[in-house]
Amino acid sequence: MKIFTLYAICFSCLLSPVLLHAQGTVGTTGTNTNGSSSNGINTAVPFLTIAPDSRSGAMGDAGVALSPDVNANYWNPSKLAFIEGQDNVSLSYSPWLRNLISDVNLAYLSYARKIDDRNTVGVSLRYFNLGSIQLVDIGQNDQGTYRPNELSIDGSFARKFGRNFSLGLTLRYIHSGLTNGGMVNGQQTRAGNAVAADVSAYYRKESYQFGRDALLSFGANFSNIGTKMSYTTNGAQYFLPANMRIGAADTWYVDNSSQFTLTLDLNKLMVPTPPIRNSMGDIISGYDDNRSVPAGVFGSFADAPGGFKEELKEISYAAGAEYGYNKQFFLRLGYFYENPSKGNRQYGTLGAGFKYDIFNLDLAYLVATQEKSPLANTLRFTLSANFGGR
Repeated sequence: MKIFTLYAICFSCLLSPVLLHAQGTVGTTGTNTNGSSSNGINTAVPFLTIAPDSRSGAMGDAGVALSPDVNANYWNPSKLAFIEGQDNVSLSYSPWLRNLISDVNLAYLSYARKIDDRNTVGVSLRYFNLGSIQLVDIGQNDQGTYRPNELSIDGSFARKFGRNFSLGLTLRYIHSGLTNGGMVNGQQTRAGNAVAADVSAYYRKESYQFGRDALLSFGANFSNIGTKMSYTTNGAQYFLPANMRIGAADTWYVDNSSQFTLTLDLNKLMVPTPPIRNSMGDIISGYDDNRSVPAGVFGSFADAPGGFKEELKEISYAAGAEYGYNKQFFLRLGYFYENPSKGNRQYGTLGAGFKYDIFNLDLAYLVATQEKSPLANTLRFTLSANFGGR
């Protein structure tokens, strides 16, 4: 059995009998569980930022403004108001970080029900399995095994306002079972729990471009705004990965059978940027990152030690394209870019989709552009069904 060790900087010491890291750093590689390097802005439960489904996963992890489907529960819940069919369900699965660990995976179950022409509700479950861990104490003595995991449960409501605009609200419960309950410096470790909310918006407008019918859409989702997370009763508390995602998508209907879509998402974490400190711990540039959640969210747009230039580096970009034929066959590709000093995720994506009757099968493949990337050769699989739709 392969040893999978997590480091415990959350307590500024090693946890015994198992070594853990509240931010989810994998092994000695300095890689967070979402695939980013640890030189970025670290938060608790980074698994919440992993794209779960294959459609957007094949389009550079862009999805906030794409045409609605049931996985809008993750990307932009306000889009659920425009979903086709009365009942929609989707199940996604992805082996994760296989270049580092053999038994880590992410599963995502999403469901949406249309109440009437204006209102839709959605629920989703995200489960992140971190594999089997060989427990050791400080002396590297065998202490058995443990299977850490994290999950979130969401409930969403979306409502149309007119023909082209909708708003959405999501409530989320988050559980992070990284620790096996050992004692550290006299403190009992425990699973982390938190609650959060998303606020989202979606706008679409039929248009005429380049001599073709077209559909232009815009989306925004402010997600994971919630309580901090801790792994001890009186220990340090960590921000959730509150995130601002905004984007646009443009679809051209080439003819009666073919359509082509381009989309672009911009993302920025709404959590404090750590300041630069001297050897005594005094801040020499930037601002104290020990703040309340509201102060952290609003201050995150102007607190980087490097000023506005560094703030721009904290924005990641996701771009994708999709070609659809007869609403049955789909080809997709995309690219994701994150600044090397702010997480350093850079990869291309490609994938395909097939629809038969009420069922959709989508596949996505991640092609890393960096040597020895932990995300290289990542696969995603999604099976969905649309009951009562077209």
